[in-house]
Amino acid sequence: MIRIKDVYNFNLHDTVTCGQIFRFKEEEDNSYTIVIHDRVINIKQEGTNLIVKSNNEDNLENIVKTYFDLDRDYDEINNELICLNKDIKDTIDKCSGLKMINQDYFETLIAYIISANNRVLMITRCLNNIAEKYGKKITFEGKNYYLFPNSLELSTCTKEELRNLKTGFRDEYIVDVVKRVNNGELNLEDIADMPTDKAMETLMQNKGIGEKVASCILLFAYFKTDVFPIDTWVKKYMLDNYNVTGVKNIREFASKNYGKYCGIAIQYMFHARRNK
Repeated sequence: MIRIKDVYNFNLHDTVTCGQIFRFKEEEDNSYTIVIHDRVINIKQEGTNLIVKSNNEDNLENIVKTYFDLDRDYDEINNELICLNKDIKDTIDKCSGLKMINQDYFETLIAYIISANNRVLMITRCLNNIAEKYGKKITFEGKNYYLFPNSLELSTCTKEELRNLKTGFRDEYIVDVVKRVNNGELNLEDIADMPTDKAMETLMQNKGIGEKVASCILLFAYFKTDVFPIDTWVKKYMLDNYNVTGVKNIREFASKNYGKYCGIAIQYMFHARRNK
């Protein structure tokens, strides 16, 4: 177990549960057990301290700080958003401590392909099913967990197997994108260094990845904050607060009013409206 001290402007509950990640469990002691890229962690917030346990404590503090984006100055980001449009201040205040999670590229790719026209419970179930069949088993505090497989570990998967794991019509999209990653047609590392428009174009060349899915991947795995996934909650927020409707109009409004951090603004809107 490690203790990370002096963690300010961070809300663990809101960050974990705000819709960015799917493979976590809230425990009875208000801690969260999360399966991340190469390990399982259990994390609890006590004031400005984080208590973290893991099956693998190697470099654990840095892993946690990177995963939860703890070293980034969100006050600076929030102040810039408010300078651009002061109307968002109340929403930002309601989302105090919400951070963007830095997720594994490949798992995020697969997760958001599965997310299309799907419910959160089913997305979580699909991801866990895939991990249990193809991933590495980890025993942590007497329970078994499964790391999400990498592209090579998924290279043998078939549409039939994936359909049995409850992926539905997305089975062919997963098989296709796994092949493209493994043969080098889609290089997930390269996307990190691409301008956002080029990264969007690259992702959308793959089956099952439209504008919303690509936006989620870029925001939640690559911290490209000038993209803005739009779902039902964001639409309700924009209608209630600005009387703006339609995906095209929302995108134009967000880009104009929130600039390079419009993706974070949209995440605040989603969280605030969903919890209204």
